[in-house]
Amino acid sequence: MCGFHTVTEDQAKLIAARTAVARQVTKSPFGSDDQIGMLNLIDADSMRSALANVDPRKVYDLSTDFFPGMPSYDTNGDMSFQFSMSHTPRDEMFDGKDISYSGDTVSFYTHTGTHVDTLNHYSYENKIWNEFSVDENLRRTWNVAGADKHPPTIARGVLLDIPATQGADTLPDSYGIGRKEIEDALKRQNVEIRFGDVVAIRTGRMQLWPDRAYLDMPDPGLTLDGAKALAEQGVVTIGADNLGLEQRLPHDTLPGFMNLPVHYYLLMEAGVPIIECMDLEELAADGVYEFAYIGACMKIRGASGAPVRPMAIPMGR
Repeated sequence: MCGFHTVTEDQAKLIAARTAVARQVTKSPFGSDDQIGMLNLIDADSMRSALANVDPRKVYDLSTDFFPGMPSYDTNGDMSFQFSMSHTPRDEMFDGKDISYSGDTVSFYTHTGTHVDTLNHYSYENKIWNEFSVDENLRRTWNVAGADKHPPTIARGVLLDIPATQGADTLPDSYGIGRKEIEDALKRQNVEIRFGDVVAIRTGRMQLWPDRAYLDMPDPGLTLDGAKALAEQGVVTIGADNLGLEQRLPHDTLPGFMNLPVHYYLLMEAGVPIIECMDLEELAADGVYEFAYIGACMKIRGASGAPVRPMAIPMGR
């Protein structure tokens, strides 16, 4: 089987994207208190199913490392990754100078490296996903829908290797990934996307990491058409190997946080969290298109994003 698996009527009722209205926040099908959107589809049965047929001989780490000078989204004035030692063996000695220790401090923008965008990242008319309002839920930080609410995720994962479908190692600048490109990749890979999946999209951009060029060229990425195809299928998370998940056009003169229609749609209308800067190169090189996805982000209370350590365990052959 390949393509999009048929969604049942009962499943369709739980897919927020199927009732979404453009430029309006969506009321959650999971109730007025819901803060995690489509991640609600993950339960004991779905996790058991995802792990039932894995081959644990090789576990793929899909995250980047963090280090000073790493590519970081600083266009809007946010802090780059800063790391320093606060204690070293040279200056922290005790017990007769026989024992010493090391300690470190870090400071960085939460949307740095491999990270999750949570459902409070963007708002329409001062409301985020599920109609939580800025006035009622934002003080110094958000008290809803932050990274601390984002649950550990265990689900079936699907890799979409879009460059391979085009007979290339990487996609050209500003290449758009829509429904057709997704369907072509699924056909080539002989896999299907199912209700409750995590989808990881390879553009080839991670081959530039950690060169500054990773930031400075307009990303190939997901289009609104492609995002709708995935969200209406009932996927729980969409990630990619580029900086911002979605297609960026070279003539886009708006600030980077002002023209992201895929972000707006997924986070506010469809209730689908986003993962950016995934390292999918080894997974693609080994032809691993179906896997058990396991990931958890830092529980930073109220944060609109947080580093995540995603892993993939191949399905057994």
